[in-house]
Amino acid sequence: MPQLQLPIYPAGSTHITPELAFEKRNGRVTYFYGLMPVFSHAEDDLKTFRMITSQFCANGNCTQSQIVKAFGVPLSTVKRYCGLYQQKGAPGFYEPRAHRGAAVLTTDILQQVQQLLDEDVTVKEVSERLGVKRNTLQKAVLAGRLHQRAKKKTPANRRR
Repeated sequence: MPQLQLPIYPAGSTHITPELAFEKRNGRVTYFYGLMPVFSHAEDDLKTFRMITSQFCANGNCTQSQIVKAFGVPLSTVKRYCGLYQQKGAPGFYEPRAHRGAAVLTTDILQQVQQLLDEDVTVKEVSERLGVKRNTLQKAVLAGRLHQRAKKKTPANRRR
């Protein structure tokens, strides 16, 4: 006759479900399923924490609300990373973040704009010619990516 084993967890462990628990010790987090340690990661490794908790949810070991209760993380965060796990799997947590580059002022556009500015065309006229918002061009001038010629002082400008 087989003998039943009670789920015995180390002292100081926290239950996620009746079968799944975790323990923090010596800067590491170890997850236990029943009697077996199933995964371990550094306490400050947020990417791996998100990956393993999402994997637990995807495999049916626990629910998203149980992760929220056990770790005190927002439900929206758990949902976001469970979705990431479903779309990209474990490698999706370790990909470098995607960021946008210069969507409007590409190097070709910047060269065209600078050439027109060197010909003493105003920012407003450049904006109209190239179909780029005037505010975008002004921000590029202020950031130093584009250079305008200094306005010549005329007697009319000096009186102001």
